[in-house]
Amino acid sequence: MPEASYGRLLAGSPELLQRAWAQWQQQPVDWDLTPEPWPLPPARQTTLARAVSVQGPGTFFGKSTRTLTFEPAEANGWWFERQDLDDALPFPVSARNVWTTGDVVSNIVLRAGPPHNYVRMVEHIIALKVGLHLDHVRVRTDSGDPPLFAQGSRDLVAALDAAGLRELNRPADYYTVAETVTVCNPNGGFCTLRPAQPGAPELRVDCAVDFPTAIGRQRVCFRVHPARFRYAAEARTNTSALKMLYCKTLGKLFADVRNLGYTRENILIAGRRGYYNPPRLLHAGKSLEAVWHRAALDLLAALALVEEGRFVGEVISYKAGHTLDVQMICMLYKHGLLRKF
Repeated sequence: MPEASYGRLLAGSPELLQRAWAQWQQQPVDWDLTPEPWPLPPARQTTLARAVSVQGPGTFFGKSTRTLTFEPAEANGWWFERQDLDDALPFPVSARNVWTTGDVVSNIVLRAGPPHNYVRMVEHIIALKVGLHLDHVRVRTDSGDPPLFAQGSRDLVAALDAAGLRELNRPADYYTVAETVTVCNPNGGFCTLRPAQPGAPELRVDCAVDFPTAIGRQRVCFRVHPARFRYAAEARTNTSALKMLYCKTLGKLFADVRNLGYTRENILIAGRRGYYNPPRLLHAGKSLEAVWHRAALDLLAALALVEEGRFVGEVISYKAGHTLDVQMICMLYKHGLLRKF
């Protein structure tokens, strides 16, 4: 991805951003996939060909089995419906419905209407909207606690692939930013969005992480398309050995983590000098699982909060997280920066 200015700063310290931008520029790219062939996305809007259900152990209640049912929809983007709540309406996947991005367990929580009408850890679900070019889907769930799988979101991808994609008789809607904009956080992380180039309805990602653990510095660059997303979807959430220890000991005192379904199979655990379980997605002998998770299942989930259509352009993400991602999307709406492409 060509280097460029970070444009207009929408939130954060200019001095801190300048230092972070220089650090990002100096970080080497572990895998640059932007030259690979890029299949054009469907020219028309899409939905599923049929309904499909997926089951797994709960994320926050690991001893319970949770079910997600993905159903075709003709319009209006992605929606969640809590089947266990008689008094709650379905609600759209939108930046307007983000309730929180978590505390001890970082995740995007969507909520609308009454306080109990929420779904947690939605990022691993809604990222499929962007990664698979799937415009309209209704997701029915039997609780606000979605399943957590040992293969990241690969189980969900496999289910939607089995259901098939159906094109609708309407052209796809594309949106991009009116100008280059950036949001920076106090920890030196930033997210930059750049407009799509004329005639190129594509989404490019340059994502870098830097952890004080065995994960260390990782960076990938790629165009978003279903084949690349299917590869990256296997990446699991990562956590430090210290946080894992907290969740299994003192964390038991708190409702948020008391029944957390984290295991050595569904979470990548990193210590200071090594991993506590085998990492995945190796390239040139180095695991890039953490950065693929950040790029494909976290960052694309934030872009799925753009409800008008498919987001296109260029995204640079450095040491960012859910809070910064969501802040960026909210800023686009607050400043009226989304434009039809």
